[in-house]
Amino acid sequence: MTRVAVLSVAVLMAVALLVPAPASAAMGKTHDLKGLVVAVNVEGKTITLKDDAGTSMTYPVLDAAAGTLKTLKAGENVVATCQDNENGEHQGISRIQGAPPSGDQKKSSR
Repeated sequence: MTRVAVLSVAVLMAVALLVPAPASAAMGKTHDLKGLVVAVNVEGKTITLKDDAGTSMTYPVLDAAAGTLKTLKAGENVVATCQDNENGEHQGISRIQGAPPSGDQKKSSR
């Protein structure tokens, strides 16, 4: 009976080591970035966003979100999920979603 228990534990440990970690866990943490689309480069897999302070920055887009670039246009508000590595360094945008206009970009309803 003891041999069966030891063998079962050994098999479970081997399986746990062979199962890969989810991609998001392997890449580190994520954070969201809200902004206005300024430019999209589908071939270069980059997007330029302007934040509420008016600062524009160009970000690399990871393969997971590259297909979304084809549907985006300048002037759209988005929330981009940024993927960071284990050291907290920005690796690229892993997800892009539409978002409502933020603070000063809202139009009056009158």
